[in-house]
Amino acid sequence: VIVSIINHYVILNRRLHLSKSKNTKFNESGQLCVFHLVSSVWSFYILITEGYLLHPSSLWENYPHVHLRFQVKFFYLTQLAYWLHALPELYFQKVRKEEISRQLQYICLYLLHIAAAYLLNLSRVGLVLFFLQYVSELGFHIARLLYFTDENHQKMFDLWAVSFVFTRMATLTLMFLAVGFGLARAENQGLDLEMGNFNTVLIRMTVLLLVCLTQSWLLWKFIRFQLRRWREFRHEQAVRKKAATKQPLRPLKRDSLGHHENGVLKAENGASPRTKKLKSP
Repeated sequence: VIVSIINHYVILNRRLHLSKSKNTKFNESGQLCVFHLVSSVWSFYILITEGYLLHPSSLWENYPHVHLRFQVKFFYLTQLAYWLHALPELYFQKVRKEEISRQLQYICLYLLHIAAAYLLNLSRVGLVLFFLQYVSELGFHIARLLYFTDENHQKMFDLWAVSFVFTRMATLTLMFLAVGFGLARAENQGLDLEMGNFNTVLIRMTVLLLVCLTQSWLLWKFIRFQLRRWREFRHEQAVRKKAATKQPLRPLKRDSLGHHENGVLKAENGASPRTKKLKSP
């Protein structure tokens, strides 16, 4: 299936004849679309087989979650490997300087959250958060691919906007429920590196602060993006309205005898009309 998707993507990329900047974004969305699709399906499969969705309290009960199943550990290692490989790929893909800062922010945020969830033994909560994030990102890159194929396809961006806001709210709710309340009521309070227990007030508050700052930053960028789209839409509508209300130029009135050509009066059949002879006094 993945090979078929990539083949269709390569063929479509050759037919679109996009500009260099749009072609770069198209390639980025095509690659990330496949990755987010695989990651979202994989994380959802783990959540189902491990029973985390049917028993939400298992996300924080019996902490620390040191003993991980093979599929959970392999998922986290694969995620870390992918985002680590994305760093040198910026050089090999010859990404423009204007895009490097955005790409680095994007990659480092993923690496930070994946490493924090794995090292702090918050792997169960992290799986749910990664599933929500990957589904939301999958919708964005699908919307962008459709937009590049046909600029009239913009409804998908509206669906992604709803899922984006829902993901931010769900992430904050789950983190406060699991870390702020669930771990705060656990019996094993204290720092124990040998047991892998990081359930202290300082670490919990740091984790919550990190997540809140990240989600707030993403929401701020999202709001700026939507405002820019709205301003561009309003400007485009104003230009169209002005062009529609502009009256066309009036055509020149044709003479009753014919029309003028190079300063000479011509009849309808193209011949010059005869001039009247003036009577001599």
